[in-house]
Parts: sequence; C-alpha cells; structure tokens
Amino acid sequence: MILNKIIWEPSSTIFSIGNFGIHYYSLMFIIAFLFGFNIMKRMYVKENIPTERLETMLFYIVLSTLIGARLGHVIFYDWAYYQNHLLEIFLPIEKSTNGYSFTGFRGLASHGAAIGILTGIIVYQNIYKEKTLLWILDRLIIPTTLGAGFVRIGNFFNSEIVGKYTGNNFGVIFVNRGETMPRHPAQLYEAICYFILFFILTQIYRSEFKNKSGFLLGFFMLTLFSIRFLIEFI
Repeated sequence: MILNKIIWEPSSTIFSIGNFGIHYYSLMFIIAFLFGFNIMKRMYVKENIPTERLETMLFYIVLSTLIGARLGHVIFYDWAYYQNHLLEIFLPIEKSTNGYSFTGFRGLASHGAAIGILTGIIVYQNIYKEKTLLWILDRLIIPTTLGAGFVRIGNFFNSEIVGKYTGNNFGVIFVNRGETMPRHPAQLYEAICYFILFFILTQIYRSEFKNKSGFLLGFFMLTLFSIRFLIEFI
C-alpha cells in the first residue's frame, strides 16, 4: 500500500443561515460537553453520589472553559488585534466594511481552557463542598480526555495545530493555510492518543487505584503533556 498526500481544504462551517453558521469546531465542543456530562453522571450513580449538583457543575465547567479558552487565545496569540477590537473578545462577531457579522468564537486556546476549568472547579468546590477538589478532578479528567480528542478533530477541520513538514509525499496539505507541502496531521495524532488515554483512564477508574487520591489526575497530567510534547515538538 502506497501512502499518498491528502489535499485538505474543508469549509469550517457545517451549514449557515444568513450570517449565522454552525462550525465543526463549535460542534466538537458541544459533543465534548454532552459526553462529559453523561460520563460524570454514570460515575456519580456508580458511586452512589447524588447527581442533583451535576448540572450546576456543568454550568461552571462550560462557562469557565469558554472564558478561559477565549482569554487564552486573545492574550497569548492575538492581543495585537483584539486590543483594538475589545468588543469581539466575548461576542461572536467580527467587524467588516458592512458592519458586524456573526462568526462564532474562532479563537479558543486549549491551555486557556484548562486553566479555566481548574478555576471553575475550584470555585464550585469552595461553594458546595460536597467532595474534595482532588476527588472531583480525579473523575473529571476522564471525560475531559475524551473531550480533548473531539476538540483536536475540530482543530483538524480548522487547519490548526498542524505538525511538521513530512519532507516526502506522505501527509496532509493544509490548503486553507496557503500551503503546498504535506505536513503531519498532528491534530489527528493527538486525537487518537487522547481516545486511547481515555480508555486507559476508564480501566484505571474501575480498579482500586481510583481510591488513591490524586492518582488518576497525576497519571493524566504526566501522560497528556508527554503526548503533546512528543507530537508537537519532536
């Protein structure tokens, strides 16, 4: 079998009505939140923990994720633009010659989202104090890993977080970036690794290690950053 290059030139929008459009990246975030909520609910039920507060937790997570991801992109990647377009930081619009148009939030940074989630969970735990912070995080990282895989698929549709040039005929040509040479699809590599990590974490959760406070979180952090380093920098 001869592997060949893939010409990748997708539209980032699934469909649009006027100036309103649904983007693949946004859809991946929605899928991640829906799966995450259901996975957390199953874990709570399995451990005989009341699920009444889960919707409240989901609200904190969604809000803090979006705020953190947005601010992460604005501050670390595109402050030169947004310092003159402050209204566009938290509103899904873009100024053009014809006024403002709906664009959705195209700039979201994953490390900003991670900081946002942690901040949101700390606030949630301090208010409700049902479980310790480590207990929540040990379980939350399981659906978070699955969600990270979906988000990386969204990055692939947006032609973001690309890998290095392959130097041969194998790889993906990200035409939307104005490129003509194949690159490694680092987003897909990461997505596959995150799905595998999700499976591993679920198996650990089913073992006695889930009762060791911080074990799942520590394993997640070590493995996740190892994956990102190996794929994105080597």
